[in-house]
Amino acid sequence: MAKPAGLRARLMALFGALALGCMLALAGALWLVQGRMGGDASGFVQAGLLAGFGIVGLIVAAWFWCDTHLARAADALAGSLRARTHAGVNTPMNTARARYLGDLGGAAAGMAQALHDTRGALADAVARETDRLSSEKLRLEKLLADVPVAVLLCTADHQLVFYNGQAVDLLDGGAAPGLDRNVLDYLREGPVRHAYQRLIDAVDPDPSADLLCATTGATRLLAGRMRVLRRTDAGVAPGYVLTLRDVTADMAVHTSRETLLADVFDRVRRPAANLQTVIGVLAEAPELTGAAAEEMRDAAPQGGGATQAGAGAATLRETAIQHSPPQTADLTRAMIAEIRTLTAALTELGARYDEGRTDWRPLNQTRSADLMDSLRARFDALGLRVETDSPDLIVNCDGFELVTLLGWLGARLAAEGYGDAFQLRLREEDGPGAMLDLTWTGKPLPVGTFDAWLTEPMAPTAPDLTGRGVLLTHGTEGWTEARGDVAAICMPVRNVRRAGRRPAPIRRAVVYDFDLLSKARSAAVADSPLGDLTYVVFDTETTGLNPGSDEIVQIAAVRVVNGRRVEGEVFDTLVDPARPIPASSTEVHGITDAMVVGAPGVRQVTADFHRFAKGAVLIAHNAPFDMAFLRRHEDAAGVRFDNPVLDTVLLSAVLFGQLEEHSLDALTMRLGITIPEEARHTALGDTVATADAFLKLMPMLRARGLGTFGEVLAEVRRHGRLLRDLNDDVVLKG
Repeated sequence: MAKPAGLRARLMALFGALALGCMLALAGALWLVQGRMGGDASGFVQAGLLAGFGIVGLIVAAWFWCDTHLARAADALAGSLRARTHAGVNTPMNTARARYLGDLGGAAAGMAQALHDTRGALADAVARETDRLSSEKLRLEKLLADVPVAVLLCTADHQLVFYNGQAVDLLDGGAAPGLDRNVLDYLREGPVRHAYQRLIDAVDPDPSADLLCATTGATRLLAGRMRVLRRTDAGVAPGYVLTLRDVTADMAVHTSRETLLADVFDRVRRPAANLQTVIGVLAEAPELTGAAAEEMRDAAPQGGGATQAGAGAATLRETAIQHSPPQTADLTRAMIAEIRTLTAALTELGARYDEGRTDWRPLNQTRSADLMDSLRARFDALGLRVETDSPDLIVNCDGFELVTLLGWLGARLAAEGYGDAFQLRLREEDGPGAMLDLTWTGKPLPVGTFDAWLTEPMAPTAPDLTGRGVLLTHGTEGWTEARGDVAAICMPVRNVRRAGRRPAPIRRAVVYDFDLLSKARSAAVADSPLGDLTYVVFDTETTGLNPGSDEIVQIAAVRVVNGRRVEGEVFDTLVDPARPIPASSTEVHGITDAMVVGAPGVRQVTADFHRFAKGAVLIAHNAPFDMAFLRRHEDAAGVRFDNPVLDTVLLSAVLFGQLEEHSLDALTMRLGITIPEEARHTALGDTVATADAFLKLMPMLRARGLGTFGEVLAEVRRHGRLLRDLNDDVVLKG
């Protein structure tokens, strides 16, 4: 259905019709006068023509005055009312332009103020009623943000509805996850689709399934669990919750252990078989045993430095049988070589085992100051005196087990009369480790006694927790020493490093919009309601105003999903333009050559921004300018910006009239949006302002009867060819 004409068009038509009627009436009068006079009436005709021109001039002047002081004022008043009715603008109305409309301006201002007061009272009441729910919501968000696994909530067609901070760390492969994005852009789709289909087909009312999948770049292997939500809306397929954790390191450790076990059996089996053969030969010839034993004792101090050698079992047996008793040296050397080979293999494999043993158990990074403080508290609780000393270190350990072991050792030493005043010192060693010493003045602890203690349970409530187990957990050992009058128990600590400044805590926020679970998705963008589309609002700062020769120095963007700006989904980066930035441009946006040193190039940024904007409608203020810079680098970046585009300049023209000012400052002022001075003419500051302006314009467009993207696009094209140029090649479909 055709939309009714505006007030200005109607006034123009009215005055045009009035002018035409006057000219027809005048022409008719002249015709009648000339017919009755029958003579020369040229004077009357000339007078009529002059009168006609005068009448048309008066009508045009009247139209211009009415258009300026009535029609335009009425349009401006209507736009102001819509802004306060649908966009939540609370600033006082400027009724100066409506002075010729009588009391209409004052009545409109009074109505707007009454609406503002009513909304304020309603908002206060709602805020009081929802305060408890809001606090519970915040607590839930914090709880979910600290969950140590990635949590994703997806619709049936795998669009993201919820994700937490761990999901960002896990799935970030160049473009962080975002609401209403497809999770299969980040995960290999086979396992996810198969698991979902399995659960949908299951009879179980609360089905769940474990799955193993990889990220799309195959850089991480993830273990996950999928649970399908209960069906709530008939005809809408249920979504699902997916929890994921990174098992890449676990699989690497498992592979390392399997490799180590394979090496153990491969390198020990052959010398062991050879030794078994030699022992069998010696058993058949007892007279050789004595000579062999002497040779072995002589060779024993040489240890395990021999290389892997030795003949096969059959060769050894043949050599041993063919040689006579005086030639026992050959048999003895063969046996010693195999023993050396076995010893060397066991030594190397043991070192590899010790080196990787701590990787098999989760140990926490603990500050030495915190560890020493816990030890002092444990010794004080046991009635023992202790002094501690340690540099500022980060220790990879199980703090509870270490505190338990050292406290238990202190109590045993005091109970056995070795001492009751101790010193605990953590000192750095060469390499990545440190030495933990528990010292006292008095008699030393015998090694045998210490080893026996390590096998005893340290607490009746935990009979499996022994000192030996704690040492094995930390991949280390312990021993006793006597240093004159001072005795000590020493324990190496692996994986120790100097502590630096504490990094700023990572803000891990949850991002969600549960309304997306039940949102009906249209196949055609043109037919989609404005609130159902996903938008990426962006802005660029450049070296100049010529898209053909200047370059981008900064680009920022935010995502608008389901009618709200998503706080946690922001694209903001400086760009190295590979050319000097003119001083005149720096005065505008404040970006200098030094600031862009090390920043990514425009080709990389163009590709990254294309990933961020995938599947969204692009929005900018004066969009042709920004799009020209991006499209110039499409071929180099290997991308194509075929997104639909909206321009807030033309949306402002649709709602407030073409003759109004439509700069970003004017638009935000009209909508009651404040841009901080330090954020103006920065890409991110202007982007946020443009996004907030668009969110206020959306309900105003719907109030004008422009509810779908296609309707808005058709109305915008009436105000210029801008979006026709930007959208003609775009297929407006999902």
